[in-house]
Amino acid sequence: MDLALQLAAVVLGLAALVWSADRFVDGAAATARLLGVPALLVGMVVVGFGTSAPELTVSAFAAAGGDSEIALGNAWGSNICNIALILGLSAAISPLVIPRAALRFDLPVLFAVTALSWMLLVDGTLSRADAWILLAVFAAWLGLSIRSAVRGKKAAVAGGAPGGGLSGRAAAFWTLAGLVVLVASSRALVWGAAGVARALGVSELLIGLTVVAVGTSLPELASSVAAARKGEDDLAVGNVIGSNLFNTLAVVGLAGAIRPMESVAPAVADRDVFVAFFLTFALLFWLPFPFIWLKADVRRLARPAGWLLLFLYAGYMAWLLCTETGVA
Repeated sequence: MDLALQLAAVVLGLAALVWSADRFVDGAAATARLLGVPALLVGMVVVGFGTSAPELTVSAFAAAGGDSEIALGNAWGSNICNIALILGLSAAISPLVIPRAALRFDLPVLFAVTALSWMLLVDGTLSRADAWILLAVFAAWLGLSIRSAVRGKKAAVAGGAPGGGLSGRAAAFWTLAGLVVLVASSRALVWGAAGVARALGVSELLIGLTVVAVGTSLPELASSVAAARKGEDDLAVGNVIGSNLFNTLAVVGLAGAIRPMESVAPAVADRDVFVAFFLTFALLFWLPFPFIWLKADVRRLARPAGWLLLFLYAGYMAWLLCTETGVA
């Protein structure tokens, strides 16, 4: 009976998490616009936070409850899922243009912060000082991104922000309702996932890296695939890079600030952070080159690269299941 209830909490928690994150983004963006907040900040902060809100809330509650493996598994599993599954599927559907701004700034920053996080975790701990380092880097990256966008005159048009048709009362209602359901569903998901892991005799890290990570990445999956189908390549690629930066710095940083982790499973640094690092390296230095063509000074991530990423994700999942279940 307990296992059935915990499984129900995982399924319903994931569904409510995705729904509430969408409602929260719409409400918060509309509220910010009605209060006169610049559209640039709405797009970069409110919407950027919204797509990663599931990872943030799940990891925060997991850390607060002492389930550190779910917190870290959720963050790093989501990063791997974002690049290998989501970006791979998007490129397999339609070749993606890799924004030059991403190649020159955001991807190198993601590569650097992934290396930084590996160095902080390699000793098997995540101290509060480590967490504050990640949060400070996140604040610096966000500030630089906003300043760069302002200088480049890339601010989005306010009318194009999510929730554009909401009234003030509706915007406030959906912001509050979305946040309440987001918090409640996160707590239910963490409780259910931890219970399922114990009942099945598998590690919480495995549950965090698979079920929880893929579930909390559903907003990114939906938005990136939709963007790829519509030819909005900047959105598809930028969504993945921005989400991974947010997960690496803000999600892991907040989890560590809430509860320092004195014993991080060696597999996190040796396997999961390494895989995220390898995929980021491949995306920045390798994948574009054998699978691109130059046309009108545009670089594309073609379908073969997308299929390769999907193959790599399947290989990682097989490796994960073998090592975490004791098969290998």
